[in-house]
Amino acid sequence: HSFESDYTAGARVEILRRLNETNLEQLPGYGSDKYCESAKEKIRAACDCPGADIFFMVGGTQTNAVVIDSMLPSYGGVIAAQTGHISDHEAGAIEFTGHKVIALPVYDGKLRAEDVWMYMKDYWQDASHQHFVYPGMVYISYPTEFGTLYTKRELVELASVCRWYNIPLYIDGARLGYGLASDTDVTLADIARLTDVFYIGGTKCGALCGEAVVFTHGNMPRQFDTMVKRRGAMLAKTRLNAVQFDALFTDGLYEEICAPAVRLALRLRDGLAAKGYRFSIDSPTNQQFLIMENDRLPALGEKVKYSFIEKYDAEHTVIRLATSWATTEEQVDELLNIL
Repeated sequence: HSFESDYTAGARVEILRRLNETNLEQLPGYGSDKYCESAKEKIRAACDCPGADIFFMVGGTQTNAVVIDSMLPSYGGVIAAQTGHISDHEAGAIEFTGHKVIALPVYDGKLRAEDVWMYMKDYWQDASHQHFVYPGMVYISYPTEFGTLYTKRELVELASVCRWYNIPLYIDGARLGYGLASDTDVTLADIARLTDVFYIGGTKCGALCGEAVVFTHGNMPRQFDTMVKRRGAMLAKTRLNAVQFDALFTDGLYEEICAPAVRLALRLRDGLAAKGYRFSIDSPTNQQFLIMENDRLPALGEKVKYSFIEKYDAEHTVIRLATSWATTEEQVDELLNIL
């Protein structure tokens, strides 16, 4: 079985059904079809953000690169955690657009508002600040790369710093559905209220592909669709994403299908802890980070697909076991038996 990631399976049957049902409809492209409008209205309602501007993108890396590039001035950089996705796992996509990722220390996978505050304060108090990259945006992900979650208070504090310095707060929501389905005091409406832009991940949360970018208060950059096209991230058949998000945001499907993944991940965590296994971080979401002896990894790899994360020490490695909307009770039981 594969616990390598949360996008190894295809898509939820409800989405495939809707794609099939609408397959032969003749629809205009580039975001002007009726399903785009329907999906946008449902997302606005779910976010309690009637004025939101929404744009459907193909994948997370393209979304991050285009959103950050379009919202930063040419001389600006984006603040992120040292372990943030744009810092480590996007092959320098942000730097490729000409913007520096300004990496700050991380605690439990998260940025601290006080660190962002101090960085911004030091920048503006430096008499030579014009010689440094302007910190023009803050990027975080929810959940983080290590499956941890910001509390509502932590998001409020980050948003307050950003508003004081008049820079946007951007949330990468590749796994947003799993975060919202976890034990958290943060709602989708809170995220829309506290951020300037965020995206709702579909690729990892039951869709074949696609992400929905939400600009929360009429702040979508001018000619954003043109900038998307210039950067090679435009999908002509936007219906592909629109039909999927229309299904995901019908009758609460998005959070409904993510909740079992979180429940099974915690069952896996508790079962492994009972067997004496250790974890590198306490994750309340669908990603669990297990400390394994190096000499056991080859045998494990013959039976289970997992992700290598980092060396823990000379004898141990941190691996990630991720559940998804498609994970079953039987698969978790089998993994517990294997381990």
